[in-house]
Amino acid sequence: MLKQITRRLALGLCAAGVIAVAGLTAAGTPATADDEFIIVQSTTSTENSGLFDHLLPIFTEKTGIEVRVVAVGTGQAIKNAQNCDGDVLFVHAKPAEEKFVADGHGVSRSDVMYNDFVIVGPKSDPAGIKGETDVAKALTTVAGKKAAFASRGDDSGTHKAELRLWQAAGIDPTAASGDWYRETGSGMGATLNTASGMNAYAMTDRGTWIAFENKGDLEIMVEGDDRLFNQYGIIAVNPEACSNVKADQAKTFVDWVISPEGQAAIADYTLNGQQLFFPNATKTSG
Repeated sequence: MLKQITRRLALGLCAAGVIAVAGLTAAGTPATADDEFIIVQSTTSTENSGLFDHLLPIFTEKTGIEVRVVAVGTGQAIKNAQNCDGDVLFVHAKPAEEKFVADGHGVSRSDVMYNDFVIVGPKSDPAGIKGETDVAKALTTVAGKKAAFASRGDDSGTHKAELRLWQAAGIDPTAASGDWYRETGSGMGATLNTASGMNAYAMTDRGTWIAFENKGDLEIMVEGDDRLFNQYGIIAVNPEACSNVKADQAKTFVDWVISPEGQAAIADYTLNGQQLFFPNATKTSG
């Protein structure tokens, strides 16, 4: 119990100072470290896309609950939540999310929203995959031509999805790690920066791609395959597994995100006239 609380206090201070999204209290005054807050373990794509900057102030103004986001890869976010370092999990790897609930770490899982993944690459298109609608065929071509490919390599939801697509193509790209296949071990924005700098192909969620400003010579090469569908889910951490969880506040946040108001706020988030995420909330497990 003491270990959980100590770790949580340290994490809260880190989130507040590094990647926190500050809100307002119910009285309309700036939130401080002493005010009530919850910690959301989430993905870099929700952070890099700017969604939380749009969404969380609306929630905080309505409820007075400040939300601090720890934006890491989905795999790490799940580990952090399992270690009781958070109140809510907001990620995009459905099988892993369902296991999180089944193992007793989460109360229940709900679909929240979706977008899709795309394969981007340099305009010169050395692999000749632009316009391809079969993503497995495109990846087979990239591997066959040993064209540079930047992978997150961080066990994130995007990385998990990418590996499934390589598997569908019958290819183990990690055998070429450090050669044409480069694993950054970084978030989506950083990996796109790497791809831009080395004129490499990469897989990204569309939301981060739209928000990404350092595109350089990169452009979308492959899109539209059903296997590029990207579902996000939300889970309140189970207080029976983590006694330090702020269960009531976590439930308030989850309920708001999947409510008509929260879903409308997600749909309203656009950049350059493009909608980044499409709400589709429904409770699927728990």
